[in-house]
Amino acid sequence: MKNLLPHSVKRRDFLAQASLAFGSFLIVPRHVLGGKRPDGSLYLAPSDMMNLGFIGTGKQGKGLSNSFMSTGEVRITAISEVYQAKANQFLDRVKDMYAKTPSLGNYSEIPNYQDFRELLALKNVDAVVIASPDHWHAAMSVRAAAAGKDIYCEKPLSLTVKEGRAMVDATRKNKRVFQTGSMQRSWPEFRQAAELIRNGYIGEVKSIKVNVGPPPIAYDLAAEEMPMGLDFEKWLGPNSAVPFNSELAPPLSKDVFPNWRKYKEFGGGGMTDWGAHMFDIVQWALDMDGSGPVKVDAPKTNGNEFLTYTYANGITMTHQPWEWNNGIEFVGTEGTLRVQRKKLETSKPELKDRIIGANEKHVYASDNHYKDFLNAIRNRSMPICDVEIGHRTASVCNIGNIAYALNKSLTWNPKSEKFNDASANDLLGRKMNAQWGIKL
Repeated sequence: MKNLLPHSVKRRDFLAQASLAFGSFLIVPRHVLGGKRPDGSLYLAPSDMMNLGFIGTGKQGKGLSNSFMSTGEVRITAISEVYQAKANQFLDRVKDMYAKTPSLGNYSEIPNYQDFRELLALKNVDAVVIASPDHWHAAMSVRAAAAGKDIYCEKPLSLTVKEGRAMVDATRKNKRVFQTGSMQRSWPEFRQAAELIRNGYIGEVKSIKVNVGPPPIAYDLAAEEMPMGLDFEKWLGPNSAVPFNSELAPPLSKDVFPNWRKYKEFGGGGMTDWGAHMFDIVQWALDMDGSGPVKVDAPKTNGNEFLTYTYANGITMTHQPWEWNNGIEFVGTEGTLRVQRKKLETSKPELKDRIIGANEKHVYASDNHYKDFLNAIRNRSMPICDVEIGHRTASVCNIGNIAYALNKSLTWNPKSEKFNDASANDLLGRKMNAQWGIKL
């Protein structure tokens, strides 16, 4: 039978025309045709909705499902989760969201694949949201890019510098859109801070203090009984075997962020957990998204009390405690600026709400990190926190952890991504097993 629908006619246009032709015989819901909701926002027709696959459905994955579903622009098509109880809880929440939000359409059963590669093989998945533990990020992202999926990956982007570079390379090779989950870039207080710094409102920046948690420790937890429904071998993935402990994958009765992030085999401690947020804002404000510091001194080396980074322009940045937890203090020749979530203070109070002029320096403006990703997919453009940006921020955290581990003063070349020290360069990557690892 000949196709009577030209390719240029979108499904929503065809349905609208059909409803006019057939009058009351064809009743089409508003959310199918598109148009505006009562609040003025646009409905999207099913053909315009983005199909997402979620890899990792624990506490962070649950929050991300809310964030993406609230855009009204996505459907969750499939998930991959190695802990069945968490998969069930996630699916129940998604089903409930569909029930409460008719504009999303009817709920369809969502399959769970314990092997994420099966999800990547699905043709009806446009993009993946990776909310797995950090030790999995690179192995999953590289495969996702090769499978032709666009990617939203949680921060910190990578466990090691070489893994981060592999993620960038795979994204570029396969022409994928990649958003790092550093959502503070889409929050107004951090955008204001970056633009105030870039426009010199506190003068020339001289020093910066960042207060985030400590570096990681070696895994040392005692073995506990394995819970039902957890495939711990797949949870470990590219890593060597360790005894199971519920701190790595807590039961549903504990609604907490798991503590795998404390251990160097799986995460980077507070240095990468919160550091990936706060060092990221420093990089942004200093216009260093494609680079980084050129030196990192361990505490008590070269006369430094705290871990100290030095940029090529002489700006120093210390990892140290001060009054604001998970906060940043910029010190300039003409004032200071402090910022943390939902809080911005300047030594000149009028700067806090200063309108940055049209002819001044501006950073990429996004007010919704998730919609920004979806728009970038549609436009085939870079989102606000592209993979290179996420990699550079993770590298700042990672080289700091290396300086802590070796207790050395190290010179870092952000162009070659190498140290002046062989023992430090040995820590830029890690050994992964043949089944799940990737080439670094």
